[in-house]
This record gives sequence, structure tokens and C-alpha cells, in this order.
Amino acid sequence: MLEQRIQQHFIDSADLKYQAGPLLGKPISQAMQALLACVTSGGKILACGAGVSGFLAAQFAAQFVGRFERDRPELAAIALPGDATDPAADTAESLGADRFARQVRALGQAGDVLLVLSVSGQSAAVLAAVEAAHARDMTVVALLGNAAPSGSGTGGAVGRALRETDVQVCVPHERAARIHEIHLLVLHCLCDGVDAQLLGDQDSDSSSA
Repeated sequence: MLEQRIQQHFIDSADLKYQAGPLLGKPISQAMQALLACVTSGGKILACGAGVSGFLAAQFAAQFVGRFERDRPELAAIALPGDATDPAADTAESLGADRFARQVRALGQAGDVLLVLSVSGQSAAVLAAVEAAHARDMTVVALLGNAAPSGSGTGGAVGRALRETDVQVCVPHERAARIHEIHLLVLHCLCDGVDAQLLGDQDSDSSSA
């Protein structure tokens, strides 16, 4: 019984990846181009995530500054610290709703990109960060999901706050675990895409971790 449950997780995750690929290919490409334009013009990426999504933001920043699969010059990215232990971090009632916005106002400049992650799209802290980024003339790349409360729409409040010049990558699923898995894959695609544009294409099989 337990093994069947484990296998079902793998099946559900694989099914969602097959379904999401064709839907998310275009916005992921747009997001990659926004990141590339930013770093090649001397800008930086500020990354933050609601709750445990903050760990994904930190991993992305580490791979941008360090390396993804190939050695290359460092790219400017900063993970904004939050509170991954706040159970309400991905809701409209999250504690310290200004935690990311203050950092964006302090560090962000016109031409920079704010990369945000929120499973629900309802995080008050992420929403405030988006508004702060807009005030700084920054582009926003938002990795969201369909786990928002009924009737609030795809991408939640964060999705509705985005401008036409921003990019939304919204996972068509309501389960947080599945959305996190796709968000991680999206971040890998972004790192790989930027590397490919900067260094040229390379067979991923010959890459070293």
C-alpha cells in the first residue's frame, strides 16, 4: 500500500510535467529573455519566495552567482531572506508583509528583475514586493499556481497585480507539492536557457553537476 502511494506521487508528478510543458514553454522563454536582458545590461536579479518557496529562490540565486551545469562568469542575483517557517507565508495574512518590499526598495533599481515564487499567488509579502518593484521600474517574473482560494482567479492577487511588461508562469494545478516541483523545473530551465544564450548550446548529457 505504501509503495503504491509512493509510485502514485511519481506518476502524478510526471503527468503534470507532460501537461504543463506545452502550456508553460512560451512564458518560460519570455522569463528567460527578461533575465538575460537584465544581467547583460548590468542589472541584477532579486529573488524571493513565500514560505518554503524561499528555498527555491535561494537555490536559483546560488546557481546564478555560482554555476548551473557549466562554469561561467558570475551573474548578479540576490535571494531576499524571508521566514520559511511562517505557516501563513503564502496567504494574504502572512506575518511581516513588508519583509520583501523593504529589501526591494533598498536594493532594487530600474532595469533589475524581481523573481517571485508563490504557490497560491495570495502572499501578502510577495504582493508587496511586486508593488515595490513596480515603483522602482523593475520587471517582475512571477512563478505562481492555481492553488488560490475559489473565485480569486489564476495566479491570485499577485497574478492580477502584474503589468503587461511582466511575465507570469502559472502552474495549472492546485496541489502545493506538485506546484513546487514544477517551479523547481522552471528555475532549472531559466538557468539552462541563460547559460545557453551566453555560452552556446551544449548537450545536457555531457554536462557535469
